[in-house]
Amino acid sequence: MGKRLRTVRAKIPTSGYCPCGGNGLLLPRKITSSPQNMQVLKDDIRTRIVDAAGRQFAAKSYARVSVRDIAAEAGVGVGNLYHYFEGKDGLFRAVVRPAVQALERLLQEHHGLRGEDVMALRSEAYLRSCVDEYVALMDTHRELLRTLLFRAQGSSLECFRQQYTDRSTRVVKAWFAAMQRQHPGINTAVSDFIIHLHTVWMFVLFEELLCHDVPRQEMEGILHDYILFEIQGWRAIIRV
Repeated sequence: MGKRLRTVRAKIPTSGYCPCGGNGLLLPRKITSSPQNMQVLKDDIRTRIVDAAGRQFAAKSYARVSVRDIAAEAGVGVGNLYHYFEGKDGLFRAVVRPAVQALERLLQEHHGLRGEDVMALRSEAYLRSCVDEYVALMDTHRELLRTLLFRAQGSSLECFRQQYTDRSTRVVKAWFAAMQRQHPGINTAVSDFIIHLHTVWMFVLFEELLCHDVPRQEMEGILHDYILFEIQGWRAIIRV
């Protein structure tokens, strides 16, 4: 009888980066999770949650939205959502943060201690820049402003308008004091209530534009006339 043939089975490695070994066999690719990849994944999930919350708050208002609603909209579990946010209020603040920050910049750039000089009120360029800033605010954050101003009841930002107005009054008073030191001839004996109304009117303007869905072209003309009216009034009061 002939010799019995012996079958030899090659051992295939179970891991390795190279797609093929020295014997030409395909090897399984080793999958690694780097900290960078994990962070990208976390950021993506967080963005999905915030976007979903924004849609829910815009459609229903803060008080009528549940965390479960947001989690379902985002396609994540409720428990997973709490890994990213402490609760519904934190989510609401995250959603409207861009609009809140834009309003803060508006205040600081005009009336903060590093804001415009009061003599800029005489300039046509100042009027144009104010109009452009208001238009950009409405163009960029229209829906977030609508959520912040009309749908915040029950959240920690439900009194945002009043709190912003009170803080604006303090900031403008400090700005007046700084301008008085630079320009002793101006009049800064202005009632706190007049300063208060200055910000109240701004919010009324925004709310009316939002309520009536004023088209952009018409809105720009309205903002121009409103800001011109406001600047001329302040110039008469401050005497610049």
